[in-house]
Amino acid sequence: MDNVVRPVFTRSHDLYAEAVRLMPGGVNSPVRAYKAVGREPVFIKRADGAYVFDEDGNRYIDYVGSWGPAILGHNNPVVKEALLAAVENGLSFGAATEAEITMARLLQGAVPSLEMVRMVNSGTEAVMSALRAARGFTGRDKIIKFAGCYHGHADSLLVKAGSGLLSGASPDSAGVSAAVAADTLVAEFNSLDSAAALFERNKRQVAAVIVEPVPANMGVVLPEKGFLEGLRGLCTAEGALFIFDEVITGFRLEFGGAQGLFNIRPDLSCFGKIIGAGLPVGAYGGRRDVMEMIAPLGPVYQAGTLSGNPAAMAAGIAQIGFLRDHPEVYSHIETKAARLFRGLAGIVERKTAPCSVNSIGSIGSLFFTGGKVRDFSSALASDTKRYAAFFSYMLDRGIYQAPAQFEALFVSACHTNREIDETLEKAEAFFA
Repeated sequence: MDNVVRPVFTRSHDLYAEAVRLMPGGVNSPVRAYKAVGREPVFIKRADGAYVFDEDGNRYIDYVGSWGPAILGHNNPVVKEALLAAVENGLSFGAATEAEITMARLLQGAVPSLEMVRMVNSGTEAVMSALRAARGFTGRDKIIKFAGCYHGHADSLLVKAGSGLLSGASPDSAGVSAAVAADTLVAEFNSLDSAAALFERNKRQVAAVIVEPVPANMGVVLPEKGFLEGLRGLCTAEGALFIFDEVITGFRLEFGGAQGLFNIRPDLSCFGKIIGAGLPVGAYGGRRDVMEMIAPLGPVYQAGTLSGNPAAMAAGIAQIGFLRDHPEVYSHIETKAARLFRGLAGIVERKTAPCSVNSIGSIGSLFFTGGKVRDFSSALASDTKRYAAFFSYMLDRGIYQAPAQFEALFVSACHTNREIDETLEKAEAFFA
């Protein structure tokens, strides 16, 4: 490894010391605490294009992208202009606006399965609401999810969940009652047999199957041929709804999301921050007969004062509209992502490092395990201490990535060959 003068983190250190007095763990979301990589968190001050800058003035090539929504890069001028124009008229009305209709029209035009859509404030809220709608529509209580798939922090879904939970002391959360957890059945990703067995043992009790079509919260794991199609068939046969959690994949893998890429039509879909260009927002929608169960039309209650707020709508309309009008963005991003992930795969192969690379479109993961990662169990074989060493090495050399093994790298439209090649050069030095 090369010798490098470690960046100064004085300001971040002081801020963290203050933060731990005021907030649990000094953060407002667990993965930000850097616990999994044995460091104190870096405090980000600003971002622009493919870069983020911390409070000490250090610059990093960014592969977090606010956990996915910065697909056009940070501080995109089209999004920024639309947002500034919107806030001139006010921040929140708690009332219906034309922008909500524009957003709904955009979403429906991009995702054919969205016959009706409801705006909410986060991906977690979207998933929670979609599951309530599924239970209300079917009159059933049980849900099938997959080990390692993360669907937000609603009680019923914190059962063998991925993401930040994998870096903590336990993959489940305290405070979730046994009664709530009992209605969540856990299958193995890429195993149709495990899902079929749960249906068999719970005849006519399963309201829905929910899945990340491409999990990105146990690291990026690709669905094997026939898996998603098989789930669609099982749900149809059993009278259960099929729910795609596209909080990560929606408008990321392609304009129509993973369901467009894989040509599968779920009954309900959930979206998150990418539809607001990174502002707090979410949406769920799907079949008209299911969505008409939602209040005020039907008996399934869901509400939110800030749902469809004008700032998030303006930013989202600008970003989604730009992606619609400039489809070449996707080919550009995928070209740069392929350069990154093929480069990483080549490095670990040349260095005979016990690592593997999974990627699709503009997202991917470098796993510190030599075996193929196809499910939760194989992801857990990763050497998290080795990842922590890699993370620190790269951070100290200006590469910003997720402070946990079980996350994704996100490539944006602002990444160029220069940023990709610099990243690969430093990764290769780590494995030297």
